[in-house]
This record gives sequence, C-alpha cells and structure tokens, in this order.
Amino acid sequence: MRLLLIEDNPSLAAGLSLALSNKGFSVNHVDKGQQALQAVKIDKPDIVTLDLGLPDMEGLEVLRQIRKLDSQLPVLILTARDTTEDKVCGLDLGADDYLCKPFEIEELEARLRVLERRLGTSSTSEIECGDITLDTASLEVRQAGQLVDLSRREYTLLKSLVLNSGKVLTRDNLEDKLYSWGEEVASNAIEVHIHHLRKKLGARLIKTIRGVGYTIEKL
Repeated sequence: MRLLLIEDNPSLAAGLSLALSNKGFSVNHVDKGQQALQAVKIDKPDIVTLDLGLPDMEGLEVLRQIRKLDSQLPVLILTARDTTEDKVCGLDLGADDYLCKPFEIEELEARLRVLERRLGTSSTSEIECGDITLDTASLEVRQAGQLVDLSRREYTLLKSLVLNSGKVLTRDNLEDKLYSWGEEVASNAIEVHIHHLRKKLGARLIKTIRGVGYTIEKL
C-alpha cells in the first residue's frame, strides 16, 4: 500500500516512515504542499496523510487541490489543530479522517487500516483467499488454519496479489507496492519474493503470466 506522508517535522516524519514501513506501507515523504501535489499528479499514492502546518502553502489548500485532482483518494489529516471548527472544516473540504497530534501510532495504524479496507471494500481486518487468511491488523497469514512465517515484504506482496485476485500485476506494479519512492530495488527482487512465497504457500498459488506479470486466480 503506497502512502504519501506530507509532514514538515523531520523527526516525526522519520519516525512515522519507519513505523509505517514496518507495517507494510511503502512511504513517500514530502515536507511541502507543492511537492505533495506533484506526487499526487505524477505517481498517485493509495492513501495520503496530510499535516496542515506546511511551510509553503496552507494544508487545507493542499487538500482542496488534491480533491480537484482526485475526488476518491483517501486523505487523513494529521495536525495539532484540535478545535471542533478545524475538524469540521477539514472534513467538509473532503478529508476522510482527522487525527490530532500528539497521537499513538497504534491509533494511526488502525485508522489507516480502515481507509485501506474501504479501498478493498472489506468490512473486517481479515482477507480470505481459498484456504489462506491474511489479518491486516496483526500482519499474520494462515493457511488452512496454520500460521505461516512471512517477511514483511512477502506479506505485502501476497496481500497485493490477494486484493487484486483475478487481475495481473506487473513487476513494476508490485515494486511500487513493496518499496518506497527512491529506494534501490534489485532487478530480480520480485522474482525472489515470489519464489519464497511459492515455497511457503505452494507452487500453484501464484501464477506467472509470461511477459506480463503475476496473478492469483479469483476464487
């Protein structure tokens, strides 16, 4: 899941980037509104977290511009502005959620999972595909009820394929979901992760569409 983190506090941004990356998000951090708008235009994320106190433009104006670019992109405001008026204004301008600083990282993660479930139209934290169950809250995967030990990127790759079951995802698609913007990626990284998943979950689960990408059949 690709997350655009718009935050001008460097220490907070670094902490959030690390914590969310460990939860399976591919994080792109920018600290200015214009950078954020360029990121949405050029390389659209799945979810946006937006600080309102940005150095180059008002955060609410960034939200207005995002909504002109994409009316459906989930946006969660993260800000120290905690009055009812601020919250109402942000939500009325199109934010999907509003979380005041300081906050617990667990609450932010839970709210992001809610937005993620809306994208996948799932009402619970569990995603099922045949005999495989993914729990997006605990990041656990079970096959026929048995816990399967996956690395963070193996989990993220499997979740991406399961959420898009019946569709073919290219290697570029999958790299975008697994790695943060600007992160160096080995040329065979996706193939290695696919190989490991097949060893752990069975060779028939993930199908290779030669010259195109990978898919899990819709069950």
